Amino acid sequence: MRESWRWFGPNDPVTISDIRQTGATDIVSALHHVPIGEIWTIDEIRKHQNLIESGNKKQSPLTWSVVESIPVHEDIKLGRDGCQASIDNWSKSMENLAACGIKTICYNFMPVIDWTRTDLAYKLNTGAYALRFDQTKFAAFDLYILQRADADADYTEAEINEAREVYQQMSPEESERLTHNIIAGLPGKMTDSYSLDDFKKALAQYLHIGHAELRDNLDRFLSHVLPKAEKLGVKLAIHPDDPPRDMFGLPRIICTADDLNRLFAQQPSSSNGITLCVGTYGSRPDNDLPAMARRFGSRINFAHLRGVSRDKNEQRSFYEANHLDSDIDMVSVIRELLTEEHKREGRGQNARSEIFIRPDHGHQMMDDIGKTVNPGYSGIGRLKGLAEVRGVIRALSTHIQSGS
Repeated sequence: MRESWRWFGPNDPVTISDIRQTGATDIVSALHHVPIGEIWTIDEIRKHQNLIESGNKKQSPLTWSVVESIPVHEDIKLGRDGCQASIDNWSKSMENLAACGIKTICYNFMPVIDWTRTDLAYKLNTGAYALRFDQTKFAAFDLYILQRADADADYTEAEINEAREVYQQMSPEESERLTHNIIAGLPGKMTDSYSLDDFKKALAQYLHIGHAELRDNLDRFLSHVLPKAEKLGVKLAIHPDDPPRDMFGLPRIICTADDLNRLFAQQPSSSNGITLCVGTYGSRPDNDLPAMARRFGSRINFAHLRGVSRDKNEQRSFYEANHLDSDIDMVSVIRELLTEEHKREGRGQNARSEIFIRPDHGHQMMDDIGKTVNPGYSGIGRLKGLAEVRGVIRALSTHIQSGS
């Protein structure tokens, strides 16, 4: 596998020099400064590429190999008149990336919001800090802070009462922090920051967009993009909705194995692939991650290897656990990925046989505590995760290659 590391650009507290010390060989990055919907020019791509690769002659080389992500404009998700211009711009950005040798592109199709957590510094028993999604806090925000119209239809009476009690116990500072965590945007976000009023307006645009309509809009997007991707040798890797279920009355359409089966039946192109985000899919108890890795192996172009631990009494709540110590059998997932690579080699796909992987959402721990870090992307926690995953890969590789 190709060990990669996400880098948010020159303002990332974890520098390129730091990343070299991890032993990773590939960089996952994006042009976060380019407004959503605008074309990534070759000049801007080359500038970013040079920031990453300029020291390669004298130091351990790093290669910008994976884009995460080219944001998909909201007009495309809504299927608005005139969205073809946004599709064309996305496609041109893909073409320019391919011209610069970058041919694996992660993206998502989540309406309005990107990945969502209620806590960005949840203290663990170890003293380290993790990301957390708390379903009751989320409901408290939806019902009593956002006050979304008809939100109570999405919750049981017991859930509404529990959310009300949590809300009533919040201080103004806690309420403001929860609001910020959910809608104010995160580093590397694929959506804009929102005020409460702006967020309500953004949600209102989707009142008449259900699962079927959103799937149709994804199909329209892919039907234009995939033929060019095939010609360019580009592999797309759609990221699941995070958390993988409907939120704020918004439809979510990449959540389960059934969703992926539907996607590939509709768009069978060989360039149409997935990002196997183990933690995201694993936050649903009905997703069997080793089985999904095996079932969709040929479609996996990128993998986020992290795990989550779900609350026993509320399975929609979870925190980001250690990479090998979660509700997910990470060893079995890695075994399936290695087996898929071995199959690709047997099919003569040596040039593209390796799957790009990266550690994801590491804990804030040790010397990183107290530092300014991007939530989930501190250095030491991800280094720990990468070391753990690397050990599993090394241990399993010999057995798989020998056929034992």
